[in-house]
Amino acid sequence: MARRELYGAILELLAERAYGGQDLMSRADIAAALGAPPATVLRYIDKLIGDRKLERIGATSAARYRLLWRTIPHAVPVVIANSGNAKPTASPVWSEAAAALIAELDVPLGARRPISYQRRFVDGYVPNQSFLLPQALANDLYNEGRSPGQQPAGTYARKVIEPLLIDLSFSSSRLEGNRYSRLDTEVLFDAGTADPADKDATMLLNHKRAIEFLIDDVPSYGLTTMVIRNLHTLLMQGLLNDENSLGSIRERVVSISNTVYIPSHVPSLLGEMLEQITEKARHIKNPVEAAFFLWVNLAYLQPFEDGNKRTGRLSANIPLLLYNCAPLSFLDVGDEDYARAKIGVYERLDTSIAADLFAWTYRRSIAKYAAQIDAAGVPDPFRARYRETINEMVSRIVRDREALGAVLAEFKLRDDEAARLGDMVRGDISRLGEHNFARYRLRLKELEQWVSAGRPLID
Repeated sequence: MARRELYGAILELLAERAYGGQDLMSRADIAAALGAPPATVLRYIDKLIGDRKLERIGATSAARYRLLWRTIPHAVPVVIANSGNAKPTASPVWSEAAAALIAELDVPLGARRPISYQRRFVDGYVPNQSFLLPQALANDLYNEGRSPGQQPAGTYARKVIEPLLIDLSFSSSRLEGNRYSRLDTEVLFDAGTADPADKDATMLLNHKRAIEFLIDDVPSYGLTTMVIRNLHTLLMQGLLNDENSLGSIRERVVSISNTVYIPSHVPSLLGEMLEQITEKARHIKNPVEAAFFLWVNLAYLQPFEDGNKRTGRLSANIPLLLYNCAPLSFLDVGDEDYARAKIGVYERLDTSIAADLFAWTYRRSIAKYAAQIDAAGVPDPFRARYRETINEMVSRIVRDREALGAVLAEFKLRDDEAARLGDMVRGDISRLGEHNFARYRLRLKELEQWVSAGRPLID
């Protein structure tokens, strides 16, 4: 094992054991696990202690070692990131490259050189030849997150729409400083409306509407600049002083706190680069790489007056949605880690931190939504085949008060299929309420009017 590899391998081993609940390891245990001579291992342990990566507990042959970052706040674990069906960990595990970048960025602003937007970051990227994520990692994440079988675009997201609306809205809004708790978010979504003066509530409801737009309409539109600009409009309505700025390329100067990065102020360049980012993302074959490419580049470009990061987070879900991969909810991402990931790109064009953070949070999303689908049991193939038909029928019965028999007749089904479908629609109608109306593309007001009318079902 090469010298630098052994340095990282010791840290990786201790991190893996720590996440498994074994904080302390002896020199002999480390040497045996790595297949390296104990004397060589000890030299690297001493170096790691000198670098403030490890600490020694005890003395002589009874000494045990553990990662220093577990006991000293704000220290950074330097470990080699795993690939290939890795289990999600309790917090991000930084690669050596990411840890080195964190150390470089951990200096006062005054000691860092200001830098402007560098279009070569996008110009030099060739879809399917260039990679912002390590290629093996992107492939692993795609294999872990994709839905088996051939299904229409958006099928995976529709299966988990209810938790997804909460997860992505809450996580994304929290990264913008939103004060609502997760429970508050659920209560707000059940109500469906809020005081327009409550900006936090508006932000959350905007996220909900934008996610519904993603799931309902993006499979038809695909990945286009128009879709991204409409996402911005949905996310920022009621939150910008100038309503003309919704979905529009900005013409004003913006600044970003806690970084020396200065975004471009040239509207023509912003528009050109947004088109180029979208075009290149559309041609990336691996949807996980495409998601990462969009997430990183939209935040880096800052094409809109405000709301760029949240637009990037939702836009990252477009390729995943189109390829029926697990959605990305940014579950449990911390403010500091998120800021570091972005600043690494802003100031160094280095995606090391962003890649580790993205992989960590996407694996958490994959695990959560896979469990969600498993908990729902094996889906009825008949219901799966007619899911969109059922949704349309329920919405027409509730919104337009059409008769079930008349709606069924339009689909020209066999008698046995029509009877079975009719039973399913009646069952869905009987269970329809504030907790699930979004899946039928209904608005809360439409549901309330139907309930006030006595929940009519005309056969």
